[in-house]
Amino acid sequence: MSEIKKLLGFHAVDHNVESGMRIGLGTGSTAVWAVKRVAEHLSEGKLSNLTLFATSSQTEAACDELGLSTYSLNDPRIAGVLDLTIDGADEIDPAGNLTKGGGGALLREKIAAYCSRRYVIVGDDSKLVQSLGVSFALPLEVVPLARRVVLEALRGMGAEATVREAVRKMGHVITDNGNIIIDARFREQHDPGELERRLDSIPGVVETGLFVGMKPVVYLGAGDGSIRELQLSE
Repeated sequence: MSEIKKLLGFHAVDHNVESGMRIGLGTGSTAVWAVKRVAEHLSEGKLSNLTLFATSSQTEAACDELGLSTYSLNDPRIAGVLDLTIDGADEIDPAGNLTKGGGGALLREKIAAYCSRRYVIVGDDSKLVQSLGVSFALPLEVVPLARRVVLEALRGMGAEATVREAVRKMGHVITDNGNIIIDARFREQHDPGELERRLDSIPGVVETGLFVGMKPVVYLGAGDGSIRELQLSE
């Protein structure tokens, strides 16, 4: 599995990144290989003059270890516009809608996706599903004050909802933005756009892990090492 992730991360960089670009670097075990490929090409002189934005403290730390400088989206060198973002996904439907947030960085990842001229998603072919939020719980970033409010609203929508607990640390997972993550699993299929609108209307929900209508370039990797671009349905 790690070899597939490496191939996907390298493929995304090799086929999309050009010198002089403003690049968003995603979060997770597949996206980190894109970070490593960028560092490799810069050190070898194959790429130059890249301005990088990290979607999480985890990605920022990976960049630091590789000697890569990162910048805020508000920095004049980026000025709120990215030429390209490369990221992973937890689920991908045939239309290119996504479930993201398994790593807890959904808010910054969605901001990066929104301000990117080109959006590239990488994942193994097991991530391709017919309906989002059923087999993989949908993450929501929530203001801590609204924990009970959001949990009750989600349960009223028929979802199984729980606050994500930290590993090797007592208490809730806290995002880079000081919020909590609530994971919601729906028993029935929902239209992604309508579900996103309903969830966004709940007071206290900062952002959802539904990435709808962004039409990314999606690269899927198979167990035999082959990579294909998903042809998105209408």
